[in-house]
Amino acid sequence: MPAETVDPANTLVKIESFCNEFVGFVKLTMKDGSSGWGQVSTYHSDITCQVLHRQVAPWVLGHSMDELDDLLDLVTEREHKFPGSYLRRAMAGLDTAVWDHRGKRAGKSVCELLGGTPGTLRAYASSMKRDITPDEEAERILRLRDQFGFDAFKFRVGAEVGRNVDEWPGRTEQIIPTIRKAVGSDMDLLVDANSCFEVDRAIEVGHLLQEHNISHFEEPCPYWEPEKTKAVTEALDIDVTGGEQDCDLSWWKVVIDMRAVDIVQPDVCYLGGISRTLRVAAMASDAGLPVTPHCANWSLVTLFTAHLLKALPNAGKYLEFSIEGEDYYPWQYGLYKRDPYIIQNGKLDIPDLAGWGIEIDESWLQRSSYQCSNLP
Repeated sequence: MPAETVDPANTLVKIESFCNEFVGFVKLTMKDGSSGWGQVSTYHSDITCQVLHRQVAPWVLGHSMDELDDLLDLVTEREHKFPGSYLRRAMAGLDTAVWDHRGKRAGKSVCELLGGTPGTLRAYASSMKRDITPDEEAERILRLRDQFGFDAFKFRVGAEVGRNVDEWPGRTEQIIPTIRKAVGSDMDLLVDANSCFEVDRAIEVGHLLQEHNISHFEEPCPYWEPEKTKAVTEALDIDVTGGEQDCDLSWWKVVIDMRAVDIVQPDVCYLGGISRTLRVAAMASDAGLPVTPHCANWSLVTLFTAHLLKALPNAGKYLEFSIEGEDYYPWQYGLYKRDPYIIQNGKLDIPDLAGWGIEIDESWLQRSSYQCSNLP
């Protein structure tokens, strides 16, 4: 970026992290004292915050955040011996806090900065459970439909990275018709196989999905073998989807160029933030593919994704919204002063507030592990 376009007051002087094992919030402070809040990816967030301070902070402190895209590339270049997920998960904390700061300085939501308009966004109810019987899952869907107005629902088939084995014998063949029969023909249904199946078995399951008008078949094959997913995509008429685990932009180009999937599903926090997700969305747009990101819990990742979806010209039909409560994700409670995740009529409202429009609960911050990186 030319020097004359860089605002010296926007120079990053402090990175603070507040984390436990599951969630890590990040606060950035600029030279003029202004600040923004973001989040590293969930899961092993304590490790990710170590990476943030040791492998991200040294390359970005003292730089203007006007140069964010270039700095994100710089981090990956300087840390080229560490090309994996933890570095990208840490970069997400920097990126998302910068977007919050930008929104607060401009008095606009991140959604507006990205070219969108705040308001309601259709959500699909996303089940994470496999230890639930088909009849229990059907009952849960109907209850949530009546309580919150969801008109789209995703459930699980196969076993997670199951090496072609079901969660228990016959579960996949039972749950697909059971759910469709329970909800009738009006509800959109999606399934997620979490890398369970080999090609022949995935195609077999896909034909059963087609028979029951289930439109979205997520990660049918091991995600690290996209040629297998591509074979399934070519064999089926329904949408085959994937990409949540992919965190390398060059790999994303390969997957999109080979058209391994019909819908791309980057995770904002796994990938390294909003800026890098925008790059994937642009690749997908050039290929004529929609984007329905992965966001499977009530940390800030779902809010990040909602703001993004309201702005993307090639946004998919809905926002993923986890339906799992305290028994499954106890750590996702007590994070915010005001709950940003209120579903009404099957939709989430993105308010017209500056930045991400949230405040982290002070008592949560006080209980967290704290680290700080400053300019020397």
